[in-house]
Amino acid sequence: MANYKVGIIIGSLGNASINRKLAGALVKLAPPNLDFVEIPIRDLPLYSYDYDADFPAVALAFKQAIKDVDAVLFVTPEYNRSIPGGLKNAIDWASRPAGTNSFTHKPSAIIGTSPGAISTALAQQHLRSILAACDSPQMMAPEAYVHFTKELISDAGEIAIPATEDFLRRFMAALASFVTRMASSA
Repeated sequence: MANYKVGIIIGSLGNASINRKLAGALVKLAPPNLDFVEIPIRDLPLYSYDYDADFPAVALAFKQAIKDVDAVLFVTPEYNRSIPGGLKNAIDWASRPAGTNSFTHKPSAIIGTSPGAISTALAQQHLRSILAACDSPQMMAPEAYVHFTKELISDAGEIAIPATEDFLRRFMAALASFVTRMASSA
């Protein structure tokens, strides 16, 4: 079985983000053929087309990090019924200038957690629309909207609820299958 490198983009900029906790737990639950690397978005300046002729080094490194992975896993919160501004900004950097979109044909998957009743459902739908415009093939199922509670994920990345752990393990197995399928069709 081939190994694949998956970049994780965490939509929250917060160090204590519950989505960062979720990302850590997902890495622990993933099949052994997936290797993970975080692709940070925190240091990207606000995108403007004024940069298109001379991208800053941090943006070039970000675009390269996406090119260097086989797939991207987005782990995002929901802010005001959409994705965080920092995440949208990062996607704008990766997809610019025209003709240099780092997400073109890059497989992607989305998951997120929130204490809200509908979790990250609306943010994920917005992110799916954005990624479709960026020509990123997406893992459409299973969808994963994780309702976060204080006890759900320990600081060590352990999932406290067995049914949730089982679901997340199956989500990560589906991600491995999706990335393998996409790699074989490339």
